[in-house]
Amino acid sequence: MNNYKLTIQYDGGRYKGWQRLGNNENTIQGKIENVLSEMVGKKIEIIGCSRTDAGVHALNQIANFKTNEHWNEKEIKAYLNRYLPQDISVTKVTTVPDRFHARYNAGDKTYLYKIWNEDYTNPFMRKHSMHIEEKLDIARMQEASRYFLGEHDFTAFSNAKSKKKSMVRIIHSLDMKENDGFIDIRVRGNGFLYNMVRKMVGTLIEVGLGEIEAEMIPDILQAKERIQTGRLAEAGGLYLEKIEF
Repeated sequence: MNNYKLTIQYDGGRYKGWQRLGNNENTIQGKIENVLSEMVGKKIEIIGCSRTDAGVHALNQIANFKTNEHWNEKEIKAYLNRYLPQDISVTKVTTVPDRFHARYNAGDKTYLYKIWNEDYTNPFMRKHSMHIEEKLDIARMQEASRYFLGEHDFTAFSNAKSKKKSMVRIIHSLDMKENDGFIDIRVRGNGFLYNMVRKMVGTLIEVGLGEIEAEMIPDILQAKERIQTGRLAEAGGLYLEKIEF
């Protein structure tokens, strides 16, 4: 059995997320599986590292698939990039040991969120960032961000439907940088719940606008009440940036 690792980039704007949804093929996973199945001549299933939501982008998504047939890595990459839509690219194909599993072997993940913080729109990045016209108080946002660091129950910052799985996650770092009108927020952790990063960013935005106090975040975390969290930041500003193995 041959096991191949794919490194993938995509603009998630017109897709319903990474994960294949029944017969709905308008997902990143569905598009890639269709092309691979055509190449191999039988149904292929791929395993993705992170199930990005509808509208979310990826700079380095990792997936793997197995097949009995042996294929040259360059042939796989060329075939995929020839037949995939132009908003999905495979940047690297690597043969990996049979035991490699994109989801179970993954370590820490880093997400990037881009905010365009000017009083005019950015026509080139309007679908790939969130526009906030009012000037954000970065110092207050940075102060608030430290409350997310460490191990917490993030029930209040997720729309996850399942209550059986643990809502505890560890945030290793949360950094912000201003750059030519953009505010880039990078968050690195051992895992993320459904909508977790977007709700964290939405709450930081409200801190930056003076709508809530930074010191409220520990109480929100402890209360575990989703209604207390801030706005849900737009999907288009979020990127899966890095996965560690």
